[in-house]
Amino acid sequence: MGEIEAQEAWGFDTRAIHAGQEPDATTGAVVPPISLSTTFAQEGVGNTKGFEYSRSGNPTRNAYETQIAALEGATHGLAFASGLAAEDNILRLFQAGDRVLLGNDAYGGTYRLISKVHTHLAWTAVDLLDVDVVASNWPDDTKVVWLESPTNPLLRCFDIEAISALAHERGAVVVVDNTFATPYLQQPLALGADIVVHSATKYLGGHSDVVGGFVAVNDPEISLQLRFTQNAAGAVPAPFDCYLALRGAKTQAVRMDRHCTNARAIVDVLVGHKAVERVFYPQLPDHPGHSAAAKQMSDFGGMVSFTLRGGRAAALRVAAATELFTLGESLGAVESLIEHPAHMTHASAAGSPLEVPDNLLRLSVGIETASDLVADLAQALEHA
Repeated sequence: MGEIEAQEAWGFDTRAIHAGQEPDATTGAVVPPISLSTTFAQEGVGNTKGFEYSRSGNPTRNAYETQIAALEGATHGLAFASGLAAEDNILRLFQAGDRVLLGNDAYGGTYRLISKVHTHLAWTAVDLLDVDVVASNWPDDTKVVWLESPTNPLLRCFDIEAISALAHERGAVVVVDNTFATPYLQQPLALGADIVVHSATKYLGGHSDVVGGFVAVNDPEISLQLRFTQNAAGAVPAPFDCYLALRGAKTQAVRMDRHCTNARAIVDVLVGHKAVERVFYPQLPDHPGHSAAAKQMSDFGGMVSFTLRGGRAAALRVAAATELFTLGESLGAVESLIEHPAHMTHASAAGSPLEVPDNLLRLSVGIETASDLVADLAQALEHA
């Protein structure tokens, strides 16, 4: 059995700890060394040991790319300096006039990148919940379907397999932002997606100490195009950033188990609370896309959103009253965070089809003791 075949046979946790991370050949170190060198000696012109200049390739980055690709079940992985740098690299695959079908509940930064930066592309915001409706309203110039599942911030879940089949019938590529689900809970490539993208800043790194992005693919031609632009545009992560993300991803499985458990405890507090208007969590039977989530996810994640009956003012009061839930942007790390999307992460979507309710709060539920988080949120809700 070859090395790749052996890794494919490994379980998720084993791949996280061992894929791309063989002991150092020189010293026997079990942790991949951080290779800070920007340049590598060549034995002759064009005769290298696999590396020549660190923008084009770096041993630490190579270990990290191998690790995350293995977790996504991908044959190719590419690391970037941020999630938006990864998304920008993907969008460069498409030509002027190509249309992006963008889910109408998506990260504000993705919307800004597509609508304000890649202005050579056409785009349409669509509700991807009902695949039959999407099919009957399909623009003929669509070249890519871009979806998050679960979405940011309403956590809607879409049938990746059905959307991929529809898109492929019509000659379009499917990009899935798997940041919220993580490869531990969901495998979009196995469901038919063409490209998976992550903000590695979130659950992959998992400790709020590194910014990064990642793209995973199986198609060798797409991989070649992405690799060319990765090198040509140069938005690559530094070796130390790759080390931090690689180190964080080793514990993804155990972290995600706790994130999910704690999120369920928080949902139990919110459902039926007098101050809460609606709770958004994929496990709830009435959640938009619950059936898709139940089919394609092994658990329902660590993100919870909810709206307050008292409107924007109540939401701001609750956000200000938490103690363990830190008021801050980002998500997916060991500590719990609370934010007001309309004025924080999704402010750039104001006035657009992706605008979010101003009475919405989003929680990134960390891995602290569940009872402490429950108590903190319960006391904060008294301020609603």
